[in-house]
Amino acid sequence: MITAENWGWRHASRTTWAVQDASFTISEGERVLLLGASGSGKSTLLHALAGVIAGDEGEQAGRLLIDGRHPTRCIGRIGLVQQDPESSVVLARVGDDVAFGCENLQVPRDQIWPRVHQALDEVGLDVSLRHPTSALSGGQKQRLALAGAIAMQADILLLDEPTANLDPDGIDQVTEAVARAVSGRRRTLVVVEHRVETWLDLVDRVIVLGAGGGILADGPARPTIEAQRETLLAAGVWVPDSPPPIPGGDLARGYLPAGHLTGSHILGASSVFADTESADSEFADGESANIEEAVRAPGPAPHRKRPTILSGHDLSIGRHRDHVVASGLNVALPAGTSTVLTGANGAGKSTLALTLAGLLPPLAGQVRAAESLQPPARTGWRWRKTNPVDPTTWHSADLTTRIGTVFQEPEHQFVASTVTDELRAGPRALGWDEARIRARTDELMEALNLTRLAEANPFTLSGGEKRRLSVATVLATGPRVIVLDEPTFGQDRNTWAELVRLVADQVNQGAAVLSVTHDAAYLAALGQHHLRLSSSGLEVLHGGHTTEGAGR
Repeated sequence: MITAENWGWRHASRTTWAVQDASFTISEGERVLLLGASGSGKSTLLHALAGVIAGDEGEQAGRLLIDGRHPTRCIGRIGLVQQDPESSVVLARVGDDVAFGCENLQVPRDQIWPRVHQALDEVGLDVSLRHPTSALSGGQKQRLALAGAIAMQADILLLDEPTANLDPDGIDQVTEAVARAVSGRRRTLVVVEHRVETWLDLVDRVIVLGAGGGILADGPARPTIEAQRETLLAAGVWVPDSPPPIPGGDLARGYLPAGHLTGSHILGASSVFADTESADSEFADGESANIEEAVRAPGPAPHRKRPTILSGHDLSIGRHRDHVVASGLNVALPAGTSTVLTGANGAGKSTLALTLAGLLPPLAGQVRAAESLQPPARTGWRWRKTNPVDPTTWHSADLTTRIGTVFQEPEHQFVASTVTDELRAGPRALGWDEARIRARTDELMEALNLTRLAEANPFTLSGGEKRRLSVATVLATGPRVIVLDEPTFGQDRNTWAELVRLVADQVNQGAAVLSVTHDAAYLAALGQHHLRLSSSGLEVLHGGHTTEGAGR
């Protein structure tokens, strides 16, 4: 039995409490969906239940007990899948990583490997036991973390957004695996997830944390959500059958009238042209097109052809030369257009995005920048290896001010010790005056609910807060090209809407935006052009109205 009595936690580096006045009891075998606004303390509560925060790491109020004992004295009985799957990876090979928890619990050797095989099968991670964990995609790492928790056969299973970066098939496999793990009512489940509908058929109960402390709602799952619908919507909960608001009336998608582009087809070694020039004019006689057109001023005219600002030509992509993820890819990103890239976990979406962003050299082919995007020509030994057309050769200052990238793991791009300084780093690199910098960063912090965290260390934020900060750092300088990898991860309904509005504003100001996502709501809002990457190549789904069932 889990018991919280007016429990609260304040992190050592903060003046405000992450969780406050939380009181509830969870019985053995109960299945609970823990909800709340982004930053309401859901992950903090799970970490406390797992016994991984205590003592000098912060200040505790009230009591949090498992069968009458402090969680730190229940290690081994609890399996935790963290919000950031990267933080759960321990060993270099998949099989060893899944076996790690069992080995620490001194499970007999002859039982460990059958458990490992079964857990990997249940979560649908179909790779060799010797497969390097560093080569897994973000979604595959989520499955790996869950497999490790299932293999431990813990009494309590704590899951922090276990399906956030998964494709539709992956979501089904993971929820089915969790259902099997908690069948028989011998294991207690507490799951944090913004995809409410995904878990309602499995859980018995919802507990909703209030943003200012206390419990906002607590009771049987569906009846409580229905009875508290308006209260939960106001708090940012993704209530089923309540589509999120599209800020400004579909700002970005409004560029494309329904039916402007028709049909869908598979492109393996063909091109993606969206509503730019035709394939014949771009690749006449098999030659790459001249894409050195200046970006025209953005405007509402929906039928104007937009010039390509960044393109990939006959690309082969992969993180290692001995592992080609996809080949024969041709992609054109028009200015003033939002392109959404979807596909199964492990298909190479993040790899393609990083390649187009100039951060990962293609194994073959070339990424090309239009003349309007290129840095100024320079002479001297420092610049002898740079090619103005090829972003993969640019110096970092030229790249980051022209192509802004939000990584799948937001921590990988933080460079400052406070949220304020993190947001100001980019504008300062561009030489903005302090008044302009302050106005822009204050605007972004207010819009994305980060003002109260202005002096906080970026690494101490919640997952959703880190994601909003990482997006804001790119939006702060307004680069011509913006590449976003899972931009809505960890967002509640309210912060999601504001984030979408800010991205739409950049599109309407002329930026080319490429977003990698499994979020169908985001696709519906910003999917002017919808590309899907698979083993067959790039499938082009035009018009922004076709969705994959991975959303909320």
